[in-house]
Amino acid sequence: MNVKTVFDSGELTALLSGDIDHHAAREMRLVIDGDIERFHPGVLSLDFRRVRFMDSSGIGLIMGRYRLMKLTGGAVKLENVPPALERIIALSGVRTLID
Repeated sequence: MNVKTVFDSGELTALLSGDIDHHAAREMRLVIDGDIERFHPGVLSLDFRRVRFMDSSGIGLIMGRYRLMKLTGGAVKLENVPPALERIIALSGVRTLID
């Protein structure tokens, strides 16, 4: 499994790992969305510390969780983003929505 989640004090943290491609993003989405429905967090933190590679599926993963959290009145944080992934995120325009 490429994602582990931890819920504490109203914040759901998704510890992502490995490569985020179409297949992995689908699995991650199912896990994260299930925990959002179960816990109703105020904040979803996506931790990229252990992610080696990400394509456009990763951007889709971020944006989909952003939309879901916005519908529930919550927010999304991106944490520990490696420099190579930060460039992809910045070029996609995601940083204009998520700090």
